[in-house]
Amino acid sequence: MRTKYVVVLGSLLSGLGKGIVTSSITKILSFYGYNAMPMKFDGYLNYDCGTMNPFRHGEVFVLDDKSEVDMDFGNYERFLGRDITGDFSLTGGKIFSTIISRERRGDFLGNDVQFIPHVTDYVINKIEETSKNHDLDVMIIEVGGTVGDIESSYFIEAMRQLALRHETVFVDLTYVPKLDVVGEQKTKPTQLAIRSIMQSGITPNFIICRSADQLDEDVKTKIANFANIPRENVFDDHDLGSIYELPYHLMLQGFDKKLLGSLGLQRSKFGRKKYNAWSKRVERVSHRWSKSIIVSIVGKYTNLHDAYISLKESLVHAAAEEGVNLSIRWVESEELENAGAGKIVSLLGGSNGLIVPGGFGSRGIEGMIKAIEYSRTNGIPYLGLCLGMQLMSVEFARNVCGMKGANSTEFNRNTRYKIIRLMDDQKTIKYKGGTMRLGLWPAKIKHGTASYRAYGKGLVYERHRHRYEFNNAYRGRLEKAGLKISATTPNNMLVEMVEWKESFGIGTQAHPELRSKLEAPSPLFISFIRAAEAHGALA
Repeated sequence: MRTKYVVVLGSLLSGLGKGIVTSSITKILSFYGYNAMPMKFDGYLNYDCGTMNPFRHGEVFVLDDKSEVDMDFGNYERFLGRDITGDFSLTGGKIFSTIISRERRGDFLGNDVQFIPHVTDYVINKIEETSKNHDLDVMIIEVGGTVGDIESSYFIEAMRQLALRHETVFVDLTYVPKLDVVGEQKTKPTQLAIRSIMQSGITPNFIICRSADQLDEDVKTKIANFANIPRENVFDDHDLGSIYELPYHLMLQGFDKKLLGSLGLQRSKFGRKKYNAWSKRVERVSHRWSKSIIVSIVGKYTNLHDAYISLKESLVHAAAEEGVNLSIRWVESEELENAGAGKIVSLLGGSNGLIVPGGFGSRGIEGMIKAIEYSRTNGIPYLGLCLGMQLMSVEFARNVCGMKGANSTEFNRNTRYKIIRLMDDQKTIKYKGGTMRLGLWPAKIKHGTASYRAYGKGLVYERHRHRYEFNNAYRGRLEKAGLKISATTPNNMLVEMVEWKESFGIGTQAHPELRSKLEAPSPLFISFIRAAEAHGALA
């Protein structure tokens, strides 16, 4: 069977949840036994998003193969329960760097290199090649940004041409606001957006409407009439209790049957067992349990929760697995830097668990170290991720081993005690993009440690994204004082995990949040949630 395509466009504004819609469509097709995978296009001219500020772009998601990709890939993997490769990520930077390289090589001799046909042909060929390499029945293509953006105009033109070669369905995600002063849902913005899409030569087959409340039936009719599509092809996507409810919510409206019909696909392969397993997981996420916990996340990007979206969802997965209600308290680390004991208690007191996630740069670092000290001295379960593991080691060196001013050379090159230092192979690197320790790496865990009990095995694989490592010169001194080196690389050259003896406190150089799935929560997060519950869950 030739690959069929679903193109997901966004209109009006970004942040509506195209990634969630794309994930949901892919999940629905998987229920019916089809090999479906998502591809994401981002119009920015960065080669990838590895050098982007999390405040502007949200989390940088890392794949097994070292690719640094858009945060939507995290949603794809969490929904599908599959690991995705970097060839499903296409950016403006990748496209134009390839086109220019080919021009310099002489591939276009005698031709003026133009957007049409050279750029659009390259996009289509790349999509076809990826579909063939992965033997896909259906590829779902998410077009980043919004229709009308200059950055994505050539890609949308490529999608119009793709539809001339292959069976292609277009889905538009739009926004239907409800003004309090008027008291009704307004369709005019969507009408104008649809007009813009049609001016691109594309008529959406389906329109999915984001709104705060359930979409009114007369609103569906008005949008359908303007878009020249059946009313049954307009679907509601109002605020739900959990993002994982959307596949089920769309199926209740008959979206699955409409989509399969438009693509000419059979319904006979529907996997009831697979669908039921997903539904049970979603029910656990939405269920109100008898016990609750509060987890404080102390980070430097907490004003934009999307910067920690994988961390948040990993906690959701683990809490659902353990059957506890989860409340997340976001704490900006800078607020702790000059805080006295009273303010620290006001910000962190009552936490059942505390997490310090990854990050770069010196801002807020001392506040994170104060939070770690508070967690350690009060026996609050602690989980340190990447930077959180490094600062856990620094805090222990300072406050237990007496190494005053101990630090990472990332923040103080002249510190006397260089507990964390730049990796040797990073010292000669001139280019920043794609040069960190990235992707899937093995860790050998020592028997008898909390880390081993969490994973239940001695060799694990997790994703990494960092330049600095634990300085082996201080291994012996910190271990002698009571900090366990619970995991290393198989050759014992690099420290992977550390932990406290007295209470639950684990730091990992990896990012286990990047591999957690709804149907396969991260073992380390499950162990952390159990410790948080045991610390004193609120009945």
